[in-house]
Amino acid sequence: MSAKPSPVSPKFVPVDGADIHSRSKPDGLRFRLVSYNVLAQVYVKSSYFPHSPSPCLRWKARSKAILTVLKNLGADFLCLQEVDEYDGFYKGNMEILGYSSLYIQRSGQKRDGSGIFYKQDRAELVLEEKIDYNDLVNSIQDNEDGSAYKDSFEQSKGNGNIHTNPASTNAPENRGDPNDPRVRLKRNCVGILAAFRLKDPSCHVIVVANTHIYWDHEWADVKLAQANYLLSRLAQFRDLVSEKFDCIPSVIVAGDFNSTPGDKVYQCLVSGDLSSTIPEIECSEERPIPLRSVYASTRGEPSFTNCTPDFTGTLDYIFFCPSSDIKPVGFLELPGSDSEEVVGGLPNYYHPSDHLPIGAEFELVCDKVC
Repeated sequence: MSAKPSPVSPKFVPVDGADIHSRSKPDGLRFRLVSYNVLAQVYVKSSYFPHSPSPCLRWKARSKAILTVLKNLGADFLCLQEVDEYDGFYKGNMEILGYSSLYIQRSGQKRDGSGIFYKQDRAELVLEEKIDYNDLVNSIQDNEDGSAYKDSFEQSKGNGNIHTNPASTNAPENRGDPNDPRVRLKRNCVGILAAFRLKDPSCHVIVVANTHIYWDHEWADVKLAQANYLLSRLAQFRDLVSEKFDCIPSVIVAGDFNSTPGDKVYQCLVSGDLSSTIPEIECSEERPIPLRSVYASTRGEPSFTNCTPDFTGTLDYIFFCPSSDIKPVGFLELPGSDSEEVVGGLPNYYHPSDHLPIGAEFELVCDKVC
Protein backbone atom coordinates (compact mmCIF):
# COMPACT_ATOMS: atom_id res chain seq x y z
CA MET A 1 0.00 0.00 0.00
CA SER A 2 1.43 3.37 -1.03
CA ALA A 3 2.00 6.00 1.62
CA LYS A 4 -0.38 8.95 1.79
CA PRO A 5 1.05 12.23 0.45
CA SER A 6 2.41 14.68 3.01
CA PRO A 7 1.31 18.31 3.36
CA VAL A 8 3.03 20.62 0.89
CA SER A 9 5.13 23.48 2.21
CA PRO A 10 5.10 26.33 -0.35
CA LYS A 11 8.36 28.19 -0.92
CA PHE A 12 9.15 31.88 -1.25
CA VAL A 13 10.54 32.89 -4.63
CA PRO A 14 12.34 36.16 -5.43
CA VAL A 15 11.03 39.13 -7.36
CA ASP A 16 13.25 40.01 -10.34
CA GLY A 17 16.10 37.83 -9.16
CA ALA A 18 16.28 39.32 -5.66
CA ASP A 19 18.18 37.26 -3.10
CA ILE A 20 15.51 36.16 -0.63
CA HIS A 21 17.75 33.78 1.28
CA SER A 22 19.46 36.54 3.22
CA ARG A 23 17.23 37.88 6.01
CA SER A 24 19.51 40.89 6.56
CA LYS A 25 21.31 42.56 3.67
CA PRO A 26 23.49 45.67 3.59
CA ASP A 27 20.78 47.63 1.77
CA GLY A 28 17.85 46.56 3.91
CA LEU A 29 16.19 44.28 6.44
CA ARG A 30 13.70 41.57 5.58
CA PHE A 31 10.56 40.06 7.08
CA ARG A 32 7.94 37.61 5.83
CA LEU A 33 4.16 37.75 6.16
CA VAL A 34 1.70 35.00 5.23
CA SER A 35 -2.09 35.14 4.97
CA TYR A 36 -4.01 31.87 5.20
CA ASN A 37 -7.65 30.90 5.59
CA VAL A 38 -7.13 27.66 7.50
CA LEU A 39 -10.79 26.51 7.19
CA ALA A 40 -12.54 26.35 10.55
CA GLN A 41 -13.22 22.80 11.66
CA VAL A 42 -16.79 23.78 12.50
CA TYR A 43 -17.39 24.10 8.74
CA VAL A 44 -15.73 20.79 7.84
CA LYS A 45 -18.32 18.15 6.98
CA SER A 46 -18.28 15.49 4.30
CA SER A 47 -21.51 16.92 2.86
CA TYR A 48 -19.74 20.26 2.30
CA PHE A 49 -16.60 18.66 0.84
CA PRO A 50 -17.70 15.38 -0.78
CA HIS A 51 -14.69 15.54 -3.13
CA SER A 52 -12.19 15.40 -0.25
CA PRO A 53 -10.79 12.13 1.13
CA SER A 54 -12.59 11.60 4.44
CA PRO A 55 -9.35 11.15 6.47
CA CYS A 56 -8.31 14.67 5.40
CA LEU A 57 -11.41 16.16 7.02
CA ARG A 58 -10.86 14.77 10.52
CA TRP A 59 -9.53 17.33 12.97
CA LYS A 60 -6.77 15.07 14.28
CA ALA A 61 -5.26 14.81 10.79
CA ARG A 62 -6.08 18.36 9.72
CA SER A 63 -4.66 19.98 12.85
CA LYS A 64 -1.39 18.11 12.44
CA ALA A 65 -1.19 19.07 8.76
CA ILE A 66 -2.02 22.73 9.44
CA LEU A 67 0.67 22.95 12.12
CA THR A 68 3.21 21.37 9.76
CA VAL A 69 2.40 23.91 7.04
CA LEU A 70 2.54 26.89 9.42
CA LYS A 71 5.85 25.75 10.88
CA ASN A 72 7.48 25.17 7.49
CA LEU A 73 6.34 28.52 6.09
CA GLY A 74 8.83 30.22 8.42
CA ALA A 75 6.90 33.50 8.42
CA ASP A 76 7.53 36.32 10.87
CA PHE A 77 3.82 37.25 10.75
CA LEU A 78 0.88 34.92 10.11
CA CYS A 79 -2.55 36.40 9.38
CA LEU A 80 -5.01 33.53 9.78
CA GLN A 81 -8.74 33.49 9.07
CA GLU A 82 -11.43 30.97 10.05
CA VAL A 83 -9.56 30.12 13.22
CA ASP A 84 -11.60 28.06 15.65
CA GLU A 85 -10.01 25.93 18.38
CA TYR A 86 -7.86 28.99 19.18
CA ASP A 87 -7.54 28.36 22.92
CA GLY A 88 -7.45 24.59 22.63
CA PHE A 89 -5.02 24.27 19.71
CA TYR A 90 -3.57 27.29 17.94
CA LYS A 91 -2.47 29.50 20.83
CA GLY A 92 -0.44 26.90 22.71
CA ASN A 93 1.03 25.10 19.71
CA MET A 94 2.08 28.34 18.06
CA GLU A 95 3.72 29.50 21.29
CA ILE A 96 5.85 26.36 21.15
CA LEU A 97 6.93 27.47 17.67
CA GLY A 98 7.90 30.89 19.02
CA TYR A 99 4.77 32.89 18.14
CA SER A 100 2.73 35.23 20.28
CA SER A 101 -0.76 36.04 19.05
CA LEU A 102 -3.86 38.19 19.21
CA TYR A 103 -7.29 36.91 18.24
CA ILE A 104 -10.86 38.07 17.73
CA GLN A 105 -13.78 35.67 17.55
CA ARG A 106 -16.69 36.47 15.29
CA SER A 107 -19.73 37.90 17.01
CA GLY A 108 -23.11 36.22 17.32
CA GLN A 109 -23.13 32.43 17.37
CA LYS A 110 -20.06 32.06 15.14
CA ARG A 111 -17.24 29.99 16.60
CA ASP A 112 -14.36 31.02 14.34
CA GLY A 113 -12.40 34.24 14.05
CA SER A 114 -9.19 35.87 12.85
CA GLY A 115 -5.76 35.96 14.44
CA ILE A 116 -2.35 37.51 13.94
CA PHE A 117 0.58 35.37 15.05
CA TYR A 118 4.02 36.97 15.23
CA LYS A 119 7.50 35.77 16.07
CA GLN A 120 8.41 36.94 19.56
CA ASP A 121 12.07 37.37 18.64
CA ARG A 122 11.28 39.42 15.53
CA ALA A 123 8.59 41.89 16.62
CA GLU A 124 6.98 43.53 19.63
CA LEU A 125 3.26 44.29 19.73
CA VAL A 126 2.81 47.96 20.69
CA LEU A 127 -0.86 48.67 19.91
CA GLU A 128 -3.96 46.81 18.76
CA GLU A 129 -7.61 47.40 17.89
CA LYS A 130 -10.40 44.99 17.03
CA ILE A 131 -12.91 45.54 14.21
CA ASP A 132 -16.50 44.33 14.46
CA TYR A 133 -18.27 45.05 11.18
CA ASN A 134 -21.61 44.85 12.97
CA ASP A 135 -20.75 48.38 14.12
CA LEU A 136 -21.82 49.45 10.64
CA VAL A 137 -25.41 49.11 11.84
CA ASN A 138 -24.82 52.18 14.03
CA SER A 139 -23.97 54.21 10.93
CA ILE A 140 -27.57 54.08 9.72
CA GLN A 141 -29.39 54.49 13.04
CA ASP A 142 -30.02 58.17 12.31
CA ASN A 143 -31.47 57.35 8.91
CA GLU A 144 -34.76 55.69 9.81
CA ASP A 145 -35.74 54.55 6.33
CA GLY A 146 -32.20 53.50 5.39
CA SER A 147 -32.47 55.40 2.08
CA ALA A 148 -28.77 56.28 1.90
CA TYR A 149 -27.80 52.66 2.34
CA LYS A 150 -30.41 51.54 -0.20
CA ASP A 151 -28.81 53.86 -2.76
CA SER A 152 -25.48 52.17 -2.10
CA PHE A 153 -27.20 48.80 -2.38
CA GLU A 154 -28.58 49.67 -5.82
CA GLN A 155 -25.11 50.75 -7.00
CA SER A 156 -23.66 47.41 -5.90
CA LYS A 157 -26.20 45.19 -7.67
CA GLY A 158 -24.84 42.91 -10.32
CA ASN A 159 -21.29 43.25 -9.11
CA GLY A 160 -20.86 40.12 -7.03
CA ASN A 161 -18.21 37.57 -7.84
CA ILE A 162 -19.13 33.96 -8.48
CA HIS A 163 -17.79 32.55 -5.24
CA THR A 164 -19.95 30.10 -3.34
CA ASN A 165 -18.36 28.73 -0.20
CA PRO A 166 -19.79 25.21 0.26
CA ALA A 167 -19.50 25.40 4.02
CA SER A 168 -21.06 28.85 4.26
CA THR A 169 -23.74 28.07 1.69
CA ASN A 170 -24.94 24.93 3.44
CA ALA A 171 -24.47 26.14 7.01
CA PRO A 172 -27.72 27.42 8.52
CA GLU A 173 -27.75 31.20 8.77
CA ASN A 174 -30.74 33.22 9.90
CA ARG A 175 -30.16 36.36 7.89
CA GLY A 176 -33.52 37.98 8.64
CA ASP A 177 -35.22 40.49 6.35
CA PRO A 178 -32.74 41.27 3.53
CA ASN A 179 -34.52 44.57 2.82
CA ASP A 180 -33.76 45.92 6.28
CA PRO A 181 -30.29 47.53 6.13
CA ARG A 182 -29.81 46.99 9.87
CA VAL A 183 -30.30 43.28 9.37
CA ARG A 184 -28.35 43.22 6.14
CA LEU A 185 -25.22 44.75 7.64
CA LYS A 186 -25.16 42.48 10.69
CA ARG A 187 -23.03 39.66 9.28
CA ASN A 188 -20.82 38.94 12.33
CA CYS A 189 -17.55 39.54 10.43
CA VAL A 190 -14.42 40.82 12.17
CA GLY A 191 -10.86 42.04 11.74
CA ILE A 192 -7.75 43.03 13.69
CA LEU A 193 -5.47 46.06 13.49
CA ALA A 194 -2.06 45.74 15.15
CA ALA A 195 1.11 47.82 15.30
CA PHE A 196 4.47 46.10 15.74
CA ARG A 197 7.95 47.43 16.37
CA LEU A 198 10.55 45.28 14.67
CA LYS A 199 13.31 43.93 16.89
CA ASP A 200 16.15 44.94 14.61
CA PRO A 201 18.42 48.00 14.30
CA SER A 202 15.72 49.93 12.44
CA CYS A 203 13.06 49.64 15.19
CA HIS A 204 10.65 50.25 12.32
CA VAL A 205 6.93 50.24 13.14
CA ILE A 206 4.57 48.21 10.96
CA VAL A 207 0.77 48.29 10.97
CA VAL A 208 -0.74 44.91 10.06
CA ALA A 209 -4.45 44.44 9.36
CA ASN A 210 -6.06 41.02 9.09
CA THR A 211 -9.69 40.54 8.09
CA HIS A 212 -12.29 38.18 6.67
CA ILE A 213 -14.99 39.85 4.55
CA TYR A 214 -18.52 38.46 4.18
CA TRP A 215 -18.81 35.63 1.66
CA ASP A 216 -22.11 35.95 -0.24
CA HIS A 217 -21.65 37.25 -3.81
CA GLU A 218 -25.30 38.35 -3.90
CA TRP A 219 -24.66 40.71 -0.99
CA ALA A 220 -21.92 42.73 -2.68
CA ASP A 221 -23.19 45.91 -1.01
CA VAL A 222 -22.39 44.44 2.41
CA LYS A 223 -18.89 43.44 1.33
CA LEU A 224 -18.27 46.91 -0.09
CA ALA A 225 -19.51 48.54 3.12
CA GLN A 226 -17.13 46.34 5.12
CA ALA A 227 -14.20 47.22 2.85
CA ASN A 228 -14.90 50.93 3.25
CA TYR A 229 -15.16 50.57 7.02
CA LEU A 230 -11.86 48.68 7.11
CA LEU A 231 -10.11 51.46 5.17
CA SER A 232 -11.59 54.13 7.43
CA ARG A 233 -10.53 52.33 10.62
CA LEU A 234 -7.11 51.58 9.12
CA ALA A 235 -6.48 55.27 8.37
CA GLN A 236 -7.50 56.27 11.90
CA PHE A 237 -5.31 53.56 13.42
CA ARG A 238 -2.30 54.49 11.30
CA ASP A 239 -2.64 58.14 12.35
CA LEU A 240 -2.91 57.10 16.01
CA VAL A 241 0.22 54.96 15.73
CA SER A 242 2.08 57.74 13.95
CA GLU A 243 1.22 60.27 16.66
CA LYS A 244 1.75 57.94 19.61
CA PHE A 245 5.14 56.63 18.50
CA ASP A 246 6.34 59.62 16.47
CA CYS A 247 6.88 57.57 13.32
CA ILE A 248 5.62 56.89 9.81
CA PRO A 249 4.55 53.24 9.99
CA SER A 250 4.47 50.89 7.03
CA VAL A 251 1.01 49.45 6.35
CA ILE A 252 0.12 45.90 5.28
CA VAL A 253 -3.42 44.56 4.86
CA ALA A 254 -4.08 40.83 4.51
CA GLY A 255 -7.02 38.49 4.55
CA ASP A 256 -9.77 36.60 2.82
CA PHE A 257 -11.77 39.30 1.04
CA ASN A 258 -14.18 36.90 -0.69
CA SER A 259 -13.78 39.08 -3.76
CA THR A 260 -12.21 38.40 -7.13
CA PRO A 261 -9.64 40.65 -8.85
CA GLY A 262 -11.33 43.66 -10.42
CA ASP A 263 -14.65 43.50 -8.59
CA LYS A 264 -15.90 46.47 -6.57
CA VAL A 265 -14.32 45.44 -3.27
CA TYR A 266 -10.95 44.95 -4.95
CA GLN A 267 -11.33 48.25 -6.83
CA CYS A 268 -12.18 50.04 -3.61
CA LEU A 269 -9.12 48.69 -1.82
CA VAL A 270 -6.68 49.78 -4.54
CA SER A 271 -8.48 52.97 -5.58
CA GLY A 272 -5.96 55.13 -3.73
CA ASP A 273 -3.05 53.65 -5.70
CA LEU A 274 -2.46 56.10 -8.55
CA SER A 275 -0.46 53.50 -10.49
CA SER A 276 -3.43 51.11 -10.59
CA THR A 277 -5.11 50.46 -13.94
CA ILE A 278 -8.34 49.49 -12.18
CA PRO A 279 -11.13 52.02 -12.95
CA GLU A 280 -12.10 54.18 -10.01
CA ILE A 281 -15.39 53.55 -8.25
CA GLU A 282 -17.27 55.46 -5.61
CA CYS A 283 -15.94 54.38 -2.22
CA SER A 284 -15.55 56.69 0.73
CA GLU A 285 -14.99 60.40 0.19
CA GLU A 286 -11.23 60.12 0.51
CA ARG A 287 -8.68 57.38 0.24
CA PRO A 288 -5.91 58.41 2.66
CA ILE A 289 -3.97 55.14 2.38
CA PRO A 290 -3.07 53.98 -1.13
CA LEU A 291 -2.86 50.19 -1.25
CA ARG A 292 -1.24 47.94 -3.82
CA SER A 293 -1.53 44.17 -4.11
CA VAL A 294 1.78 42.36 -3.60
CA TYR A 295 1.03 39.71 -6.20
CA ALA A 296 -0.48 42.12 -8.75
CA SER A 297 2.58 44.36 -8.52
CA THR A 298 5.14 41.55 -8.79
CA ARG A 299 3.87 38.58 -10.81
CA GLY A 300 0.14 39.17 -11.34
CA GLU A 301 -2.69 37.96 -9.14
CA PRO A 302 -2.76 34.16 -8.77
CA SER A 303 -5.25 32.29 -10.93
CA PHE A 304 -6.72 30.91 -7.72
CA THR A 305 -6.27 30.86 -3.94
CA ASN A 306 -9.46 28.88 -3.25
CA CYS A 307 -10.01 25.57 -5.00
CA THR A 308 -13.13 23.39 -4.89
CA PRO A 309 -15.20 21.76 -7.66
CA ASP A 310 -17.86 24.46 -7.16
CA PHE A 311 -15.48 27.40 -7.32
CA THR A 312 -11.83 27.98 -8.16
CA GLY A 313 -10.58 31.55 -8.06
CA THR A 314 -8.66 34.22 -6.17
CA LEU A 315 -10.20 35.52 -2.94
CA ASP A 316 -7.15 36.16 -0.72
CA TYR A 317 -4.79 39.13 -0.93
CA ILE A 318 -1.89 40.91 0.70
CA PHE A 319 -1.91 44.67 0.13
CA PHE A 320 0.77 47.16 1.13
CA CYS A 321 1.13 50.91 1.12
CA PRO A 322 3.95 51.76 -1.31
CA SER A 323 6.69 53.94 0.17
CA SER A 324 10.41 54.50 0.03
CA ASP A 325 10.76 52.44 3.23
CA ILE A 326 9.23 49.14 2.12
CA LYS A 327 9.07 46.98 -0.99
CA PRO A 328 8.16 43.35 -1.75
CA VAL A 329 11.19 41.30 -2.78
CA GLY A 330 9.61 37.84 -2.73
CA PHE A 331 6.29 36.02 -2.74
CA LEU A 332 4.97 32.59 -1.83
CA GLU A 333 4.78 30.39 -4.90
CA LEU A 334 1.40 28.79 -5.64
CA PRO A 335 0.63 25.61 -7.60
CA GLY A 336 -0.85 25.67 -11.08
CA SER A 337 -4.30 24.34 -11.88
CA ASP A 338 -2.82 21.17 -13.38
CA SER A 339 -0.71 20.37 -10.32
CA GLU A 340 -1.50 17.08 -8.60
CA GLU A 341 -1.62 19.08 -5.37
CA VAL A 342 -4.96 20.64 -6.32
CA VAL A 343 -6.55 18.34 -8.92
CA GLY A 344 -9.98 17.32 -7.67
CA GLY A 345 -10.23 20.24 -5.26
CA LEU A 346 -9.22 21.05 -1.69
CA PRO A 347 -8.88 20.07 1.13
CA ASN A 348 -6.78 17.00 0.39
CA TYR A 349 -3.64 15.28 1.67
CA TYR A 350 -1.44 18.05 0.25
CA HIS A 351 -3.44 21.03 1.54
CA PRO A 352 -5.51 20.89 4.77
CA SER A 353 -7.72 23.86 3.81
CA ASP A 354 -9.82 24.75 0.78
CA HIS A 355 -7.63 27.88 0.54
CA LEU A 356 -3.94 28.15 -0.26
CA PRO A 357 -1.58 30.24 1.86
CA ILE A 358 -0.25 33.37 0.18
CA GLY A 359 2.81 35.26 1.35
CA ALA A 360 5.23 38.10 0.78
CA GLU A 361 8.76 38.91 1.81
CA PHE A 362 9.32 42.62 2.36
CA GLU A 363 12.53 44.58 2.48
CA LEU A 364 12.84 47.65 4.66
CA VAL A 365 15.20 50.45 3.76
CA CYS A 366 15.35 52.74 6.77
CA ASP A 367 17.85 55.41 7.72
CA LYS A 368 16.72 55.41 11.34
CA VAL A 369 18.60 53.24 13.83
CA CYS A 370 17.24 52.94 17.37
